[in-house]
Amino acid sequence: MGTASPDESTANLDCRSGGAVNMAADGSVSLSEPILIDDGLWARLMALTDGAAAVCFQCGVCTAACPWGLVRDDTLPVRSLMRQAQLGLDGSRPDVWLCTTCRQCEAFCPRGVRIGDVMLGLRYLDWEERGTPPGLPTLLWSLHGNNNPWGQPPSNRSLWARDLAIPYFDADQHEILLYVGCTAAYDRRVQRVARALVSVLRAARISFGYLADEEPCCGESALSLGHKPFFDDLLGKAARRFGDHEVSCLITISPHCYDAFKSYLPGEMDELNVMHYVQYLAKLVAEGRLHLDAKPFGRIAYHDPCYLARHHNDTHSARAVLSEVPGVDLVEMTHHGQDALCCGGGGGRMWLETAAGERFADIRIGQALEAQAEILSTACPFCLVCLEDSVKALKVKDLRVLDLAEVVSLAL
Repeated sequence: MGTASPDESTANLDCRSGGAVNMAADGSVSLSEPILIDDGLWARLMALTDGAAAVCFQCGVCTAACPWGLVRDDTLPVRSLMRQAQLGLDGSRPDVWLCTTCRQCEAFCPRGVRIGDVMLGLRYLDWEERGTPPGLPTLLWSLHGNNNPWGQPPSNRSLWARDLAIPYFDADQHEILLYVGCTAAYDRRVQRVARALVSVLRAARISFGYLADEEPCCGESALSLGHKPFFDDLLGKAARRFGDHEVSCLITISPHCYDAFKSYLPGEMDELNVMHYVQYLAKLVAEGRLHLDAKPFGRIAYHDPCYLARHHNDTHSARAVLSEVPGVDLVEMTHHGQDALCCGGGGGRMWLETAAGERFADIRIGQALEAQAEILSTACPFCLVCLEDSVKALKVKDLRVLDLAEVVSLAL
């Protein structure tokens, strides 16, 4: 620990003396004693985040854009956290665990700061200092021992499909590998999405298989909680499994699995074609391989998952599919596309308690009702769970929440 600063811009700050150091939510610092900058911590943060925070010029747009401001008086102080990362200031960082990695802040950042990467770097420091919220170490141990974050036996991974006779993947026989993912494998509500997708693929006469109980975890839960080294280990195991089976095309159910494979697979897997299932269904529709019948669906509003809309700039695939479903009147909510409101389940928030009255999904249900939607559809297991929970908590009677795969399955 020393008073030497990483750059000239902070050198003058170290010359002041007096009482305590206070950093406000807007990023401002009030000083009455020297700021002690930990050069080692600063260097560690730069390494963990590849210097992502360095270009931030403290405009505060990130804090203003953060959806926590819609549900709390004291919103997530993003600008303050960026400043801490820039200066190498140590201290309590409980706010970093609020971040849902929705990237709404990045969408408006004039400097293109990778704010989500900084948040994950700050979280990893908490792992090193044993400062994580209760329960998260248990989750990582489950990833290590059970190959899933749900605390379920690996031998139960394929129970959802026990009566579907899905073949084990064979590269010589199958067009695609259906990657189910942990949530669709173990969560009973999301299992219905996996079953619906199987029916859609079969209706389109797609030859596919899956890896049953041998399916590897993508590791996204470890990544979203900031433990990048463990994520890299899990992803490496998944890459080796796909390589052993000579997988050339992989379809995921969750956008979070899609992001893990699309964005982080090692270079030797560049030839692996990774698609989210809505992208694959849009391709089938465009090629005339998927034929849908008219059903009285009525007004459907589509909720864009953050990990498709903002992480991968895809707001069109799901709408391309829904627009081809006869009987669907597609309507848009107040926030949609790249401006869609986060459901609140990303960034590891699925594994942390969110107080009643602070759930983004409650606002989303209100927006769907304002659009007079009869069905609120999405294409993410986390979004589906969060939105359905809010429908139940708010006791909304005239709105159904369905995954897009379920909508398409009903139209077969």
